[in-house]
Amino acid sequence: MSTINFFLEDTNYKIRKKTLIRKWVLATIKAEKESLDTLNLILTSDNYLHQLNIEHLNHDTLTDIITFEYSEEGEPITSDIFISIDRVKENAKKFKQRQLDEFHRIIIHGTLHLLGYKDKNKADKELMTTKEDYYLSLRPEDLLKY
Repeated sequence: MSTINFFLEDTNYKIRKKTLIRKWVLATIKAEKESLDTLNLILTSDNYLHQLNIEHLNHDTLTDIITFEYSEEGEPITSDIFISIDRVKENAKKFKQRQLDEFHRIIIHGTLHLLGYKDKNKADKELMTTKEDYYLSLRPEDLLKY
């Protein structure tokens, strides 16, 4: 059984439409021919995520997302995705997006990383953005086919 949990660490962000987000993320995973065991979406502050970045990745920088995958190749996905709500808010301003739209983009970005997509070079980043745009464009009725 697939489980998607939401947690807050050092933020009081109000998560709206959790059930729809769960269905959307699960449909994305199924559309990419993968399966899910457990996904924890942990919303944090910049400070909290910055500390994780230092402790686990040796990066002394702010970031909007860190994804930890615990499953082995070929197993259903088990993962934690940490998202800085402070970065989501800043990115929304920077890219002239609604905060909710940016929040959804970050969720799908992390999900795509779990599905094997990378964004370190230009070609990979273009593919990742194309996939993000596609899954962000899905309407609830589109999810039913997955």
